[in-house]
Amino acid sequence: MPADEPQTTEVQPPRPFTLAGVSMRELLSSCAAAEAVSTPPRLPDPAIRRRPAEHPRAA
Repeated sequence: MPADEPQTTEVQPPRPFTLAGVSMRELLSSCAAAEAVSTPPRLPDPAIRRRPAEHPRAA
């Protein structure tokens, strides 16, 4: 490279990561939504037990 030409390096602003037109934010929110609708509800905590219903013939 000739010495009389100044070196110019263009610094481009960082772009959000995209793959096939989908941003990482969209991908993560899509995964979170899919997990929320596909995960079954949790069972109640066994440490918190309700008082058992009394047997009808106990009286």
